[in-house]
Amino acid sequence: MTTHLLTAALQAAARGWHVFPLRPGDKRPALHGETTCPHTGPCTGGHVKWEQRATTDPDRIRAAWSTGAFNIGIATGPSNLFVVDLDRPKPNSDQDAPDGAANLAALCERAGHPVPRTRTIRTASGGTHLYFSAPAAVRLHNTAGTLAPLVDTRAWGGYVVATGSTIHGHTYAVHGPALINPLPPWLMGILVPPHPKPAAAPAPAPVRAHRYAETALHREQSAVRSAPEGRRNATLLASVRAMGRFVAWGDLPRHTVEAAFQGEGEAVGLTAAECRATITSALDWSIRTCRPRPEAA
Repeated sequence: MTTHLLTAALQAAARGWHVFPLRPGDKRPALHGETTCPHTGPCTGGHVKWEQRATTDPDRIRAAWSTGAFNIGIATGPSNLFVVDLDRPKPNSDQDAPDGAANLAALCERAGHPVPRTRTIRTASGGTHLYFSAPAAVRLHNTAGTLAPLVDTRAWGGYVVATGSTIHGHTYAVHGPALINPLPPWLMGILVPPHPKPAAAPAPAPVRAHRYAETALHREQSAVRSAPEGRRNATLLASVRAMGRFVAWGDLPRHTVEAAFQGEGEAVGLTAAECRATITSALDWSIRTCRPRPEAA
């Protein structure tokens, strides 16, 4: 056991951060994966992933770190953390390309906001982790490049390497602000764009209109069924187009019309793919060009 790693793990847990062991000198979890799960101990009832096994229990932490010099992982989701990972270009990439920190700064400038200040960790690769408290109103998940190139995020389903951990001789350490601030609302707005209002559902078709549409459907199905060889695809196209208006008016569901003509087309010898293509094209055209339902006199 390396005392400073156990101390760092306990300090993280005292903040309410859920920790789990990473391989010594590495950033990969030290816990077994699903394919090698022994289904014993914590996994007796089924495989338990690292996110669920991460803990703030001091006794469990002492027991885990007593068996090796494990680096420390923080499961960001259970810890109510949202971490922005500002990476550096890979060694084999264009070294003149801006890094994650520069790309985040450019994003902030375009948005008219200062670069947010919060707890800042220098990573082993020379990148930066920005720790924010996660918003309570929405459950955020990991992203890769959503905010900007070389700017990833860690939330539910993700983890970060904690301070005190060492990789390739470089130790993760606080570098700059230590206080954790909330995730800025404008950044969350990019990650969770507002949902468009759902389109109003069409009013239910009157019973009389529905019956008329069903009669028309049976008539057009019969036309496809009796079409002569060489005219079957053209008849299918015309019959489906004739039915598109009833879909547009809400008299019949689109899937009902599609299924009816798919069966008829295949029954007369057209391939399934040919039927699907013809039906989709015909319905799309008919719905797009359909005029409003005529008002009753």
